[in-house]
Amino acid sequence: MARDISKLRHRKPHVDTSESPHSQHQSSVNDANAKLLSEDAGVSSNGTHSQKTTRGKGGAAPNKALLMLMVAGLSFATRFYRLSEPPHVCWDETHFGKMGSFYINRTFFFDVHPPLGKMLIGLAGYLTGYDGTFPFLKPGDKYEHHNYLGMRGFCAGLASFLPIFAFQIVLDLSQSLSAALITASLLIFDTGCLTISQYILLDPILMFFIMAAVLCTVKFNQLQHRPFCSLWWMWMLLTGVSLSGALGVKFVGLFVILLVGLNTVSDLWRLFGDLSLSLMEIFKHFLARVAALILLPLLIYVTIFALHFVVLHKSGPGDGFFSSAFQSRLIGNNLHNASMPEYLAYGSTITVKNLQIAGGYLHSHWHLYPEGVGAKQQQVTAYLHKDYNNLWLVHRPSGNDDPSGVPELVRHGDIIKLEHKETTRSLHSHLHEAPLTKKHFQVTGYGINGTGDKNDLWQIQVSGGQKGDLVKVLRSKVRFLHKASGCVLFSSGKTLPKWGWEQVEVTCSPYLKETLSSQWNIEDHINPKLPNISLSLLKPGFLESLWESHVVMVRGNSGLKPKDNEANSKPWHWPVNYQGLRFSGVNETEYRVYLLGNPVVWWLNLGSLGVYLLLLFVGSVTLQRGIAVRAKREESCFVLQRGGGFLFLGWLLHYAPFFSMSRVLYYHHYFPAMLFSSMLSGITLDVLLKNTDLLLNPPYCDWLQRAGQMSVLFVILYSFYLFHPLSYGMTGPLAHEAGSSMAGLKWMESWEF
Repeated sequence: MARDISKLRHRKPHVDTSESPHSQHQSSVNDANAKLLSEDAGVSSNGTHSQKTTRGKGGAAPNKALLMLMVAGLSFATRFYRLSEPPHVCWDETHFGKMGSFYINRTFFFDVHPPLGKMLIGLAGYLTGYDGTFPFLKPGDKYEHHNYLGMRGFCAGLASFLPIFAFQIVLDLSQSLSAALITASLLIFDTGCLTISQYILLDPILMFFIMAAVLCTVKFNQLQHRPFCSLWWMWMLLTGVSLSGALGVKFVGLFVILLVGLNTVSDLWRLFGDLSLSLMEIFKHFLARVAALILLPLLIYVTIFALHFVVLHKSGPGDGFFSSAFQSRLIGNNLHNASMPEYLAYGSTITVKNLQIAGGYLHSHWHLYPEGVGAKQQQVTAYLHKDYNNLWLVHRPSGNDDPSGVPELVRHGDIIKLEHKETTRSLHSHLHEAPLTKKHFQVTGYGINGTGDKNDLWQIQVSGGQKGDLVKVLRSKVRFLHKASGCVLFSSGKTLPKWGWEQVEVTCSPYLKETLSSQWNIEDHINPKLPNISLSLLKPGFLESLWESHVVMVRGNSGLKPKDNEANSKPWHWPVNYQGLRFSGVNETEYRVYLLGNPVVWWLNLGSLGVYLLLLFVGSVTLQRGIAVRAKREESCFVLQRGGGFLFLGWLLHYAPFFSMSRVLYYHHYFPAMLFSSMLSGITLDVLLKNTDLLLNPPYCDWLQRAGQMSVLFVILYSFYLFHPLSYGMTGPLAHEAGSSMAGLKWMESWEF
């Protein structure tokens, strides 16, 4: 992986009197590494301090500091320029700005991502004077007097560090200022990175933590020869903190965790092969990495959720996605501090909630199924909101619920009838096909005032229960097995047409495998003849809430399927910059911002990937065969193998997994991979240009190298000049219309600006 090349320079030289090609090759590698170290560290090969850093035009150290300041200045300037425009909600600000408001207002909500990013957005807004009252209803809504700049500024500030981190990462991996400068230029002047940095989004926060984790890993790798020193511990602990931050913003953070994990495994394997180390020393290395890279990130990640639960203690729009027991902990929810009978009994009035996300409450109303949709009987649906029509009465099959005057408790395996309280019709199923899920059976309301037939009978089953087990409100997961047909009550998650009031379809499934869609729980329970208990006794503990949150988030992510006419893209579109995203505006009278990468940058990155693989192949063959080459060439091969290999793996891990995902995908999902691609381009182009002596002799090769570097930087800068209106906003005619400021720049038909 990204091993520090300086470590090789601390090895004792191996003296071999033979003149075999292999020994000559090894000697040249050692010489090359020693030379590279002396140039980087300011130390000569004989151990004395080199004067190189204090001569000429200021030396490497001043040049590095000057370039770093320039990169930082350009990065912050481009990200904060016109940050207030447009002064209205753009794209996903409607989601993440709203969620920041929820934190300020302490209102619980549901999102498919972990909470850290939204929590930080809310904190940034709170600290800069935003009061959490803007509704963030839809893109285009004017911010007016609301202070939104603090939240935008926070995201832009974190994103401004990305070119700085990339500069330092590439410099450490390649020991080349020109490679680092090319990399920083690719990121500073990319219109896509710029656009996604200036708005209230999770992406800049996520990319900040990803790049911080990579930088800390590279810094840690450089200290392999100084284990357990204070800097060694600092960089490893900061790596762990950054990993928890990346995962705490989005599950995409798992990809950088995998990258660091593979690097760590490689490092431990190297240590295991070092025979100068005792097994105890190797074990200490192992424990240090477990503590810093596993236990610390896990502790921070769990702490993030603990804060999330403490801050969001009020009932809100996210309640319905969670279990009834979870809802009971939220102030304002009808289950909070409520009391009800603990165990289900005959004669009770109940609500029944499906355990699937958006499964809804078992519901019925006076409306009938239309002609041609099964039997023309009363509709039974699942409704996502609390409503009087969600109430059902639990009866014995005979209808005599408490012959002795004392309510009898319902047990696992009992046969029951469920009567809809408002319409007095019983829950019923038969062999007619369901409205939407054709392989399932229709569920209806049938009979009146308890009259009906054998198709009204259901067997209640407690998940994991045995005959005689009681049914506990909130906590028991139950299924309703239809006695006549053997199917099980099921919420399909499909939305019915307008005749079904766009509520969720309820069916009877002949497939008996236990799934969340066929599991329900008793939420409200009313029976005046039974003693009540406080629901606070049934509230889930922290670990149970933590587990449920992750189950709900994973289910929510898997449920994000493409909708009709929804703008989504395929992973192969992304590296070629095939299509962007409208952030704001659609016509010539509106202020338009369009998320699209600088095509020169993105196509340069794409081409560099191919060039890198070619150079890597040639360099690896050269080293493996012991072909005599100049020291500079061996340095380049080493950089391509180690530094380039680490970045290529990072790109692959952040890109390839999307090909296997069935959820809806968008163009912005590629930006973490684009960071690695840009860093790899900086190294690849630098190696390519530094080997111009294969074509020309000095000094012409040096002139060609400088001309090539200046040409790359000029092309990047000029393309940014052409396409910067995509990021900073444009008005007037569209690109394909006469008089447009972007005329002639719509190089692909799929671009929509």
